[in-house]
Amino acid sequence: MHTGKRVLITAAASGIGLAIARGFAAEGAKVHVCDISEDALRALKQSDPSITSTLCDVSDRSSVERLVTDATHTLGGLDVLVNNAGVSGPTAPMETIEPDAWEAVLRVNLIGTFNVTRLSIPHLKQSGSGVIIIMSSLAGRVGYPDRSPYATTKWGLIGLTKTLSIELGEANIRVNAILPGAVEGPRIQHVIERMANVSGKSVAEVTKEALANQSIKRFVDPKDIAALALFLASDSARSISGQMIPIDGDSQLAL
Repeated sequence: MHTGKRVLITAAASGIGLAIARGFAAEGAKVHVCDISEDALRALKQSDPSITSTLCDVSDRSSVERLVTDATHTLGGLDVLVNNAGVSGPTAPMETIEPDAWEAVLRVNLIGTFNVTRLSIPHLKQSGSGVIIIMSSLAGRVGYPDRSPYATTKWGLIGLTKTLSIELGEANIRVNAILPGAVEGPRIQHVIERMANVSGKSVAEVTKEALANQSIKRFVDPKDIAALALFLASDSARSISGQMIPIDGDSQLAL
């Protein structure tokens, strides 16, 4: 159980982040989240009033500074940081991608994670048993054609995880990365519908082809990712650090 633990989760008003936030809250943790969507945060406040929040664009350093100050003040410190914020970026061959579009992905996925973590580390050190979880991707362990900025950042987060685990081990802070595959929800459904429209195939046919790359023939449930995050933040995982843990149904290709 996570009773009393102080948890900060980025981009957690919907999707994977929301599932993780609700998972921690259900186990008695004090949870603070951020999101770039004011409407999503408003809906979260109505559905889960115990979860506090801050409007934040993690690509903006001053916004991140306000977030960490707000979160640590509201929570009274910090025990667990979940870096979940990320954007998918353009889908195109590398030579056709506009530099601004490339850099926008780096600002959220890499630089945003850097700034949130950099500012959180002093508070995690005070915890005495801090935990950092970084959300990478299946695209952080395989190639991903036409998604070069996304794959580059997700591979970069693996390097960050390994490095931080070494830097912070003496402070008893554990650092691990979660690597989800295709996750059930609106995003993957939109991807499949778009692929079906382009190919002339049915949604069912495209779904079957996508799952053919996996040993387990279903998309990942966000609640399963939340369960993994809760385990990694628990005392049961006190000897696990510097690890990259896939949760993708044994997928061999990124979708």
